[in-house]
Amino acid sequence: MTGALAPTKPLTVADRCDRCGAQAYVRAVLVGGGDLLFCAHHGRKYTEALRANGADIQDETDRLNETSATAPTEER
Repeated sequence: MTGALAPTKPLTVADRCDRCGAQAYVRAVLVGGGDLLFCAHHGRKYTEALRANGADIQDETDRLNETSATAPTEER
């Protein structure tokens, strides 16, 4: 299944990397069911191999560059 057919919910701060426990920004939805969560570092490391095996990748690493709404005005 592709992401278009099986949409996944956005990752939250509670979602943790399956390798190191850091905040997850990448979800790999596996062909046989289930998913794996990765931080940006481990996502970059494993994404291509997972994609080559048919996994659908949800990459939210662009969120790392966002400025928090609670940041001071000069930082927004």
